[in-house]
Amino acid sequence: MSEGKRRSLPDWMRSRWSDTQRFVVLCVFAGLLCGLAAVGFHLAIHHLFHWLWHEAEGRDPKQFAVLLLAAPTLAGLLVGLGVRFFAPEAAGSGIPQTKAAYYNKGGKISLRSGIWRFVLGALYVGFGNSLGREGPTVHISTAITSRIGRWAFRDPNRVQAMAPVGMAAGIAAAFNAPLSALTFVFEELLDNFSMKALGGMVVAVVVAAAVSRSLLGEDPVVAAHMAEDYKTSAWMLVAIPLGVAAGLIGHAFVRSTLGLRGWFKSRRFLPGWFQPATGGLACGVLGLTAWYLTGHLGDARSSVFSIGYDSLEAAFENDLTVKILAVLLVLKFLAVVLNYASGGSGGLFSPTLFLGGMLGGMVGAGLANVHHLGDWIPMFPTDDKVIGGCVLLGMGAMFAAVVRCPFTSLIIIFEMTGNYSLILPLMAGNMLAWQIAKKLQPVSIYNALLLQDGVTLRRLPAYRGAQDYRKLPVQSIMSHDVFGLEVGETVSAALKRIRKESKRFHAYPVFEDNGRLAGVITRHELTDHPAETPVAELVAEQQLLTVTGDTSIRDAANRMIARDFQQVPVVSAADSRKLIGWLTLNDIARQQNAVEG
Repeated sequence: MSEGKRRSLPDWMRSRWSDTQRFVVLCVFAGLLCGLAAVGFHLAIHHLFHWLWHEAEGRDPKQFAVLLLAAPTLAGLLVGLGVRFFAPEAAGSGIPQTKAAYYNKGGKISLRSGIWRFVLGALYVGFGNSLGREGPTVHISTAITSRIGRWAFRDPNRVQAMAPVGMAAGIAAAFNAPLSALTFVFEELLDNFSMKALGGMVVAVVVAAAVSRSLLGEDPVVAAHMAEDYKTSAWMLVAIPLGVAAGLIGHAFVRSTLGLRGWFKSRRFLPGWFQPATGGLACGVLGLTAWYLTGHLGDARSSVFSIGYDSLEAAFENDLTVKILAVLLVLKFLAVVLNYASGGSGGLFSPTLFLGGMLGGMVGAGLANVHHLGDWIPMFPTDDKVIGGCVLLGMGAMFAAVVRCPFTSLIIIFEMTGNYSLILPLMAGNMLAWQIAKKLQPVSIYNALLLQDGVTLRRLPAYRGAQDYRKLPVQSIMSHDVFGLEVGETVSAALKRIRKESKRFHAYPVFEDNGRLAGVITRHELTDHPAETPVAELVAEQQLLTVTGDTSIRDAANRMIARDFQQVPVVSAADSRKLIGWLTLNDIARQQNAVEG
């Protein structure tokens, strides 16, 4: 159906209600639909995995193992086929896709992509793969609000404004944490506080959270309510080393995910539609390994499979030994990286909280053991509740390190516990973890995923910040669509093709027959040589200046100015002759003007 013939809000409704009134009413409607979608997604995953585990437990050990290997592998295969042939945007967590749609497409996400995200995400995580539901819920909810916006408004700004409404409603319903939903949208999507944006988001969040609580109960996703407050004590200084550890492990997690994902994307021998199946098989192997190494974990099962909140709650209640915590930390880490990097459909919120909880549990168990070995040490509590406190501190610090939303990481723990008694160590640990991770990797994981997919981030607020832009990688501003010449061409043939395709630039990359970069040639050099001169002759023995995608804008500019170059090829860090983009001094100047403007 064409845009002009698409059904829209009736004219009588437009004339009777003001634009603001329609927006508020539609935010109520959006909150209701997003809440129902989030609950449906939650229940689909829960019941699918419950059914799978029940079927496996009722069989002999060999059949148990075969079923828990086959289910995540089959789910990966179905996701790979679905992404390849029906919904390319249904891979990954959904948050990068939502950000790209908001800034590059006016907030427009098709409802069809949201439906496919629901189906594929439920299958992938419900059949045991080690990813979360919160990111996909954001994508599903934003697809719903985007469709509502396109139906109700002609103003593109109003359509775009429905995206943060859906994002907030999805997080509120998925986490049952409405305050965290609001701060997450401002930190991750909007990157600045706006009262104008806040109104509609609050309405949708309230309705979505009410729907979730009515259908799923009042408790947050992880039942971590504390019977009493933690009194300020010297043991809380553990937040400092815990924050350092979370910052380093979080950085390792992000780099591993990005590195392995890049490796999968470059593998031609393994079809893209088959890659999620390999991640599913790996998850099955790691999940079964954890199951046997941990002595089956009793009722908590092996939480390497699926979301893993059972083991997170068990860690909070001090029901897991240090050995079990360590096994789950390492194997869950590997499973999540493999599942996400191979192209699975699922989010990173739940796995991040899980890893932080296991890390915190290990630290807390160590403190409790010190206490038991020496009751004369007054700085430690008189019971084991320090373990639960450390689990919460670890969850917050890891969330801050990986997701890079430090205020959300503080508030989400408050909403899980219901009190402020851990606010001081949380602030210390979370901010420390966030700063360490940011120092080691300036680009956050969701933005790095977009860069890896060749999506420009020029319009994102974080990439217009005056204090940081020079440290950002050239990937964020380079051109991905590059027009090049061939070594086999003559000067006349090259100039003819340039005129025909209207590609009048200052310089061009030159490619060999196998697609590898041979050199760079300026248009002035082309016009100064005889028509029959081979292009290959002009780039022979050329001392080529290149930069990698991770090179900072400042370093690239300094190199170009030192060599008096107006442009430079951007190449793969693994192969200096594989072109991935094109950077000019004009690109850098435009970025600077955007900052100063």
